[in-house]
Amino acid sequence: MNATLSRSGFAGFIAAAGTLFAAGGPAGAATAKLHRVGFHIDQNDPAVMNLVLGNFTNLMEYYAGIGETAQVEIVAYGPGLALLRADTSPVKDRLTALKLRFPTVVYSACHNSMMGAEKAEGHPIEIIPEARVVPAGVVRLSELQELGYTYIKP
Repeated sequence: MNATLSRSGFAGFIAAAGTLFAAGGPAGAATAKLHRVGFHIDQNDPAVMNLVLGNFTNLMEYYAGIGETAQVEIVAYGPGLALLRADTSPVKDRLTALKLRFPTVVYSACHNSMMGAEKAEGHPIEIIPEARVVPAGVVRLSELQELGYTYIKP
């Protein structure tokens, strides 16, 4: 008798699950599209930095508005490393606010660029706490494209 009840209970669960997923799952989760985008910045220009951050914000808001999501990585190298520098970034407060608003964004700083700046300036380069260091910015951008990320360079 217990086996019969277990089987009928299981059959009911399967029927309910089938109906749920046929309807697209909870809140359309089964059909929501994930967009993957990599932004490239290699200029020490506050206008370009703000353009990248504005484009990023617009992208995130657009996809959220249509019920989709985006995974975004912003890669800074060469003179663009200034975007993520703790000592000189003209937009570090905006970067912090955006990370709080969109916690999935990844800020990547090029290690090669950091080493070049340290050699030229004669002191260690620190990046903002929200960022991480990748071995080479150009390599990271290549990896992102190999993973299917859309590449955007302002």
